[in-house]
Amino acid sequence: MEKVNKHKFHLGYVVTLTFAHFFHDTFSSFLSPILPLLIKNLGLSLSLAALLSVFQRIPSLLNPFIGVVADKLPLTYFVIITPLVTAVTMSLLPISGSYLFLILLLLTMGISASFFHVPAPVLMRNVSGKRIGAGMSFFMFGGELARSVGPLVILGAISMWGIKGTFRLIPFGVAASLFLYFRLKNIPAHLISDKKEEKKYLSSLGTVLKRHRKLFIIITGIAFSKSIIASAFTAFLPTYLTSRGSSLWLAGISLSVLEFAGAAGTFASGSFSDLIGRKRMLLLIMVLSPVFMLLFLFSHGFLIIPSLVLLGFSIFSVTPVIMALVQDSEKEYPASANGIYMTLNFVLNSIVIMIIGVLGDKIGLENTYRLCLLLSLPGIPFVLMLE
Repeated sequence: MEKVNKHKFHLGYVVTLTFAHFFHDTFSSFLSPILPLLIKNLGLSLSLAALLSVFQRIPSLLNPFIGVVADKLPLTYFVIITPLVTAVTMSLLPISGSYLFLILLLLTMGISASFFHVPAPVLMRNVSGKRIGAGMSFFMFGGELARSVGPLVILGAISMWGIKGTFRLIPFGVAASLFLYFRLKNIPAHLISDKKEEKKYLSSLGTVLKRHRKLFIIITGIAFSKSIIASAFTAFLPTYLTSRGSSLWLAGISLSVLEFAGAAGTFASGSFSDLIGRKRMLLLIMVLSPVFMLLFLFSHGFLIIPSLVLLGFSIFSVTPVIMALVQDSEKEYPASANGIYMTLNFVLNSIVIMIIGVLGDKIGLENTYRLCLLLSLPGIPFVLMLE
């Protein structure tokens, strides 16, 4: 067993949790690349297609309560089990013959994702010692790398086995959970939780909100502005590109390029924020993201790829910095604080995706993307409000 040290950066556990995020989010990223197929096969409008992403995120409303539960139970339980649940539901997604079955699968996956994404960053914080920003960068790198690999995995599975054969991916989810069980079953208890037993079950939510009301208002403004661009691309980039004549494979590869660049951005931003400060890092990101989106909108042909690289590197860099900011601010109830933030993040993403879907039906995705660029700008003054 690795020697315990509360202030040490436990690289072995950090890497394991990074892989856990990678395993989970590889499967959870299947919806966007196959959305053009679902739209075609089920005759969906962009609004109904956007609603699928909303159903996927509805369970995030439970995040604060999941955070409270996670403050009371060993965090490893959630990290080990959820990749399997997500793998099962998302591998069945392409074979769904009805909109209702899609909703049931996505709701189940959303519950699984919430039970992963609330406790896992707290466990990462516990094993990162004093290098919380670096730990969050590792964690988000795993997730963003997964979202670059996920489209290739599901499209490759459809190419090899057909749209009815994607259930063959489920054993990989079983293998992932078994790997995590053997890697995390002996993790030292003090790295899982250092909470006092006398803490009241539900009091942590009110306590955290009371302590950090201003911070969460600021974070809401920043997260909304970030979501305007990020959600437009993660949910609708393949649909946008196929509507312009691109093949499903090319659209999926473009999404992978965006997400792979995002993986590099998330890996760098948390560590840089440890050096230059959270506020300066967020300000840099919020200024550059609209610039790179403008570059994408005016790019054609080969130039689309480098513009997506720059855009992906910037828009996904916000999350690890905010997560580190939240963990810096709340030492007593970290899972509850993270649950509140994740709820804000996922709910804002759901609202934004629905708005984009409705606007896409009304004015087209091209004009919707231009409007998203303008709506992302108010995030800059929110960053300036940080102390």
